[in-house]
Amino acid sequence: MKNRIHLFVGTAAIAFALASCKSNVEKETTTSQPESNTKTELDTKVALGKHLVMITGCHDCHTPKKMGPKGPELDMDRALSGHPAQQPLPDLDRKELESKGVAATQGLTAWIGPWGVSFASNITSDATGIGNWSEEQFFRALREGKSKGISTNRQLLPPMPYEMFAHMTDEEISAIFAYLKSTNPIDNIVPQPLPPMSAPI
Repeated sequence: MKNRIHLFVGTAAIAFALASCKSNVEKETTTSQPESNTKTELDTKVALGKHLVMITGCHDCHTPKKMGPKGPELDMDRALSGHPAQQPLPDLDRKELESKGVAATQGLTAWIGPWGVSFASNITSDATGIGNWSEEQFFRALREGKSKGISTNRQLLPPMPYEMFAHMTDEEISAIFAYLKSTNPIDNIVPQPLPPMSAPI
């Protein structure tokens, strides 16, 4: 009988210890995981679009730069407004640059290569940007590389990586469009691209 009591007490102690461990593990798991209904900064379509614009490098070309204490930095007062309309190309030998490869202006909004000169577009919500575009046009620009998203227009020029953006999901492209439509409208008519100085070989 005494042995049975010892066996019962021992078994009960082990069961209690196991239950206690399980309870602690569940507690740790619960506290380490975020609640499923917690709001995140990417919960809205516009917020997701803003995030995608930041991480895919849209500002690299479409936002003019200004000199800061550590060198060139994004001029967020002109965010996504493209190559400044009144900014001339620097005095350089375009023909030589076009034959050798690719060069960019200091602000990285104008690019020179075998295709001639391309200027980063204004993609703000202004009418001089994409303010009058439909979502269908935006999809066509990113998926087919058509200027202004019009099927009869020329192809977008380097360095616009539309071949990469074409792999985005519909949700991602739609979110980017929603964000760009919400941006501060900046009136800036970007110059038309310039043809190459000599015919391509």
